[in-house]
Amino acid sequence: MCGIALLVSGIDIVGCDLCRESLDPPSFDDDEPVLVVEDLKDAIGRRGPDSLGFKKVFLTLKSAQSSRKHDEGRVEEDLDACIEADANENLCSRFEDVKVRDHSNSQSYGELYFFGATLQLRGVSHIIQPLVDSSGNILVFNGEIFGGIHVSDDRNDAETLLHVLERHCCCNDNGKEKVCSCSEAKMKCIPETISMIKGPWALVYWQRKSRTLWFGRDVFGRRSLLVHWPTLGDPRLLLSSVSPASAIREASCTQTSLDTEAEHSTTISSYWEELPCGIYSILFKAFETSVDLEKKLIGEVRKHNWTDTSLNKLIKWERTSIDPKMDLFSSKHHQDPPEQLALPSAFLKGMNHAQASSDIHNHMPGDVQPAEKVLSALRKSVRRRTVNRFIRQTPCQKDKMDDHAPIAVLFSGGLDSMILAAILDQCLDPGYTIDLLNVSFDSQLAPDRVSARIGLAELHKIAPQRRWRLVEIDAILSDLTCEAKHLLSLIHPAKTYMDLNIGMALWLAAGGDGWVDGRLCNLRNNNQRYRYKSTARILLVGSGADEQCAGYGRHRTKYRLGGWVALHEEMRLDVQRIWKRNMGRDDRCISDRGKEARFPFLDEDVIRTLLEFPLWDIADLDRPVGIGDKKILREVSRLLGLEQAAAMPKRAIQFGSRIARESNRKNFGSNRAANQASAGSVDIHQFIN
Repeated sequence: MCGIALLVSGIDIVGCDLCRESLDPPSFDDDEPVLVVEDLKDAIGRRGPDSLGFKKVFLTLKSAQSSRKHDEGRVEEDLDACIEADANENLCSRFEDVKVRDHSNSQSYGELYFFGATLQLRGVSHIIQPLVDSSGNILVFNGEIFGGIHVSDDRNDAETLLHVLERHCCCNDNGKEKVCSCSEAKMKCIPETISMIKGPWALVYWQRKSRTLWFGRDVFGRRSLLVHWPTLGDPRLLLSSVSPASAIREASCTQTSLDTEAEHSTTISSYWEELPCGIYSILFKAFETSVDLEKKLIGEVRKHNWTDTSLNKLIKWERTSIDPKMDLFSSKHHQDPPEQLALPSAFLKGMNHAQASSDIHNHMPGDVQPAEKVLSALRKSVRRRTVNRFIRQTPCQKDKMDDHAPIAVLFSGGLDSMILAAILDQCLDPGYTIDLLNVSFDSQLAPDRVSARIGLAELHKIAPQRRWRLVEIDAILSDLTCEAKHLLSLIHPAKTYMDLNIGMALWLAAGGDGWVDGRLCNLRNNNQRYRYKSTARILLVGSGADEQCAGYGRHRTKYRLGGWVALHEEMRLDVQRIWKRNMGRDDRCISDRGKEARFPFLDEDVIRTLLEFPLWDIADLDRPVGIGDKKILREVSRLLGLEQAAAMPKRAIQFGSRIARESNRKNFGSNRAANQASAGSVDIHQFIN
């Protein structure tokens, strides 16, 4: 996990409107917040405590004038050719390591300023980003490569990707659809390689020879990347993993609360937006103005298509069997005995089981049941994210392993976190402790604290040899007043009370600073309740389970009003917008603690596996809460021996930790008033104003 950023100045960027996600018009406020470079360094530095580096690239134009044709009939054609020649021949670039020399060149027309902070979890050699190869290409990378590109056990993801990209085609079609001239040499283009990456990522890559800047984030937005498209108030193009807190207007934390800090932050959302998932490029070239024929430097933005077929299928998020009325009875050739079928309960009301089963096609090959296949995919997903070669900093002495927890689980004791904890036990060296991080704003009375203690007891039953350490993180909302500006900067451009509540709970959990009850955890060397701060750098989070398995209350509402098709459409919408509603915010809040969030439920193979099954195998919302919702995961839980967890109802972190209750009382007066105001979707500053 890393913090990456780029600042592009002195260059006119064109084509931004085609890439903007926000429907709001660009800001024309001359007084909008202007990002300060030193504050940006501090913000991304919190995400990568192992190293922090910077590099600059200066783009210049040679003074020699290109010859022009005098034939009026050919002026426009010759001008285009001249522009291409200038871009390819007269546009020069050089880079400087700003740790040695940090100043601009008087002859520069433009400047690219790269920032990279690293939390290194893979590789033997220590790296400092930005990385530069022998060809002068530059990469800042925030992510992990779990497949698609081979990464040796002793290598780092970023340095491996840099070397792979160095061998790639340097053509840029400038927006025209045509076959790459390097295709005959079997050289891959940049989008082709980036599309191959399995795992979460965000990157910025400067390809020196083609004078092209590449940037983007993975298809589910599992790593944050914010963008500031040029505006009148700040004409620079900026990309960053996180917004610095200084972008929020100054206010004294000793005299204000989260509310009044939010009131001062109303302009920041127009400054930053989440970069939509995808691959982008900016081709820098010389442009000759029509007025005085002077040349200036422009950057043309283009968004590229994903080239991997299987990835495009995941983006569409389609499954073949959605509605039992149309799908279950589409074939008369079925041999499955009744007891092997998972039928929707609604279809068992009007016919006997044997009659129904005789009209159902065999949707699973062989004897493998859906839950078994999902469990296998989840086990592989967790293993990819936790095998020892992906954990760089571990104790050298065997006797220190017992107390060392390289990986922690964001733990509520609910279905998703219990599944992750149980599978992690199967994947992680038995000598390590596993930290279970639990947040409460109501001490031992919060629902998530109660279920966490119950869940811990169940984990002890199925894995008695494992050392489980439940870290109880207690918080009081009023004590976080002085963190107001910082927390608001982390969730931005999200800006609702719900975003703030979730972000605050995640930020506290990632900090891992709480109490451990040694007797409850059955710790051999300490039976007392003692203060403890988790040093685990990897945090497993259950994000994506509810979206894919119908875990939200609105899924039940959609099903009741519109049936199976409406349910499918709502779930697809949730998955396709998860990058904007959840992942960027969650990544920023967790990574600010120098920790890396990993999301096993959002592994590409897990998503693909879940889409293979009929929707009624995933959920049966005719059945009660805690039974029909996330049905497939409840079956997975039972396969793991987690009977109590299999019956746990869905409870979001803001409610389970009771931060929503405390926030509602503080900001709306009561829970009732907050519900009447639909507090979860209220913009913080809108309510105050």
